[in-house]
Amino acid sequence: MPPSAAPAPSDRVAERAPTAEELLGPALHEEVVRHFTAKPDAPSAAVVRHQVRECLRYLYLVSRHPDRLGGLFLPVEQDIDEIWHYLILQTREYRELCEQRLPGGHFIHHRSISYDAYQEAPGREAAAEEALRWLPLYTAAFGPFDADALPHWTIVRFLHDELRMSLEEIAGPAGEAPTPDGPAARVRDHV
Repeated sequence: MPPSAAPAPSDRVAERAPTAEELLGPALHEEVVRHFTAKPDAPSAAVVRHQVRECLRYLYLVSRHPDRLGGLFLPVEQDIDEIWHYLILQTREYRELCEQRLPGGHFIHHRSISYDAYQEAPGREAAAEEALRWLPLYTAAFGPFDADALPHWTIVRFLHDELRMSLEEIAGPAGEAPTPDGPAARVRDHV
């Protein structure tokens, strides 16, 4: 697949994206946090809140950019996918979230596929390129990745932990296409 083009100028100056609590509503937000903190060996409520935030950021981006992100492999860790699964099971609230609260106004479907199976279809390099499409869209909508988001986004964690890139290097100029020596080039060197 060809690398994604730079976001349109209107994407660079985006209005403030809603918070996870604003998108879910206070009651459902607290229900999700309670559910995941009650599990055996659960992380702290603060960590779960960050997981919920990143799940809603993922859904926000898919909703806002279906033409660029629709059908791509989930670039977040399993903990985020589990929160998405929980939200899907709250069918009425999930439909309202997708159709009335997220910017695209359309239902976001979910299909499970293993990373190995996905990687076989487009190949490793294409999978890496697709994962990198999220970076400029994320930073344009939410600002740079922070330490609380880092553990939940697979490509960001790879760039930070394996390629030793700082969060500032990963973010690059907000909303701009990756530079030739930026994350995409460094990932290609390791694929």
